[in-house]
Amino acid sequence: MSRVEGLRANSSQFTLEGEPFHILGGSIHYFRVPRAYWEDRLLKMKACGLNTLTTYVPWNLHEPERGTFNFQDQLDLKAYVSLAAEMGLWVILRPGPYICAEWDLGGLPCWLLQDKGMQLRTTYPGFVDAVNLYFDKLVSIIKPLMFEEGGPIIAVQVENEYGSYAKDEKYMPFIKNCLQSRGIKELLLTSDNWEGLRYGGMEGVLKTINLQRLSFGAIQHLADMQPQKPLMVMEYWSGWFDVWGEHHHVFHAEDMLAVVSEILERGVSINLYMFHGGTSFGFMNGAMDFGTYKPQVTSYDYDAPLSEAGDCTLKYQLLRNLFSQYHSEPLPEEPSTQERRAYDPVAIQQHLSLWDSLHFTNKPYRSERPVNMENLPVNNNNGQSYGYTLYETTITSGGTLNSRNNIRDRALVFVDRQYVGSLDYKTHELALPDRKGEMMLSLLVENCGRVNYGKALDEQRKGIVGDILLNHTPLRGFTIFCLDMKPGFMKRIFPGQTVCGRSSQRHLHQTSWLG
Repeated sequence: MSRVEGLRANSSQFTLEGEPFHILGGSIHYFRVPRAYWEDRLLKMKACGLNTLTTYVPWNLHEPERGTFNFQDQLDLKAYVSLAAEMGLWVILRPGPYICAEWDLGGLPCWLLQDKGMQLRTTYPGFVDAVNLYFDKLVSIIKPLMFEEGGPIIAVQVENEYGSYAKDEKYMPFIKNCLQSRGIKELLLTSDNWEGLRYGGMEGVLKTINLQRLSFGAIQHLADMQPQKPLMVMEYWSGWFDVWGEHHHVFHAEDMLAVVSEILERGVSINLYMFHGGTSFGFMNGAMDFGTYKPQVTSYDYDAPLSEAGDCTLKYQLLRNLFSQYHSEPLPEEPSTQERRAYDPVAIQQHLSLWDSLHFTNKPYRSERPVNMENLPVNNNNGQSYGYTLYETTITSGGTLNSRNNIRDRALVFVDRQYVGSLDYKTHELALPDRKGEMMLSLLVENCGRVNYGKALDEQRKGIVGDILLNHTPLRGFTIFCLDMKPGFMKRIFPGQTVCGRSSQRHLHQTSWLG
């Protein structure tokens, strides 16, 4: 039996169950927090005085191969949302299909890029078909969790920051219809930064804003666009993400508190992005490219109120004091800090060189020209998503190797299996040893992360994406090995042992790949 009335945006204040409701939200992504810690992080959220959890849904993890879905274990979205409900938290779901999130390709599965004409985030038929199949599955899981069905989900976001992209005016109505035609009846939202708000918006969908500081009269700007509608900062950036080679971003606690205090005083609803960042495990980090490619780091600490390890920071304490003023009852006790243990030093007892590991890969692929990762005939013809790809060919002289910027994103270069240098997005030329006779040229190419934001999404194919020249002549006749470091590959190397678990006494030592 459905409850009274869900979240409504029919006046200057949200109402929930017919009563005025102030959204005090925070983002924690289930896929960035080990499942064993979900409860701890949500308890800390509740104890800080928040009433609403927001999370993205990463399509690329849930559908790693076309038509093969995973909503189990670490990816059990239903269990995560249900746990939030047990804690007394409401949920705003942000299912994408594109999520940005400093996540590989903004959460879009890279097998979409097998189509050379693919136009992501548009009504291009190949994209529309894939989204429809994914939403068939996703909505079947989330629909029973909606407020109307007795669940905690009170609102659903339609895509993410499309105003900053805005390539196709039919696209957002298509996503809205994807949700509503499958029976989603809760309040629909969009979120955009100041610039992106200029994009037209949709009838019956509430606009929200993303920001860190209250400059340019941002809140008033949103109010002017939507008179007599509730105001919400969907992403209040409590910190920022980090890229390789630069310093850890810090946004000072006092500066954050001043802005959050003003937002709340104005009666504006808020969602802290992030409340707890966590970790972009494996190869799932994204990258930036505004003229220069910059891959993001694995840590998603974000300088958030809860640290990457789940510890309560000064930001947490200040916010708890502030949010407590918006509750008539005392807040729950703050959960105790997680126990720490000092681990003994790890001794590497064995290692495996790159060349020895090739025996454990799937059968190599032979091709006259280089083939990018996504178009390799592996993983049931879904291509290679991440990790490393080894390209080998025979050469008969040394000289100048030129990548023509076709290495994505970094290659270790070997001649007769001896390391001679690297090529990447900054270095396009390399001198090879000047020897005569047949030599084996090997390029071990690493995908450092697909761009997750901006206009370059369609250009995120990885590996070798075009010709490589030796003395101005394109190389031909490649043998290509897929090293995507998936569990199956590890199990072949260590049969009968738990990889990365306590029973494993051996380790694949990555640095030994320098030969």
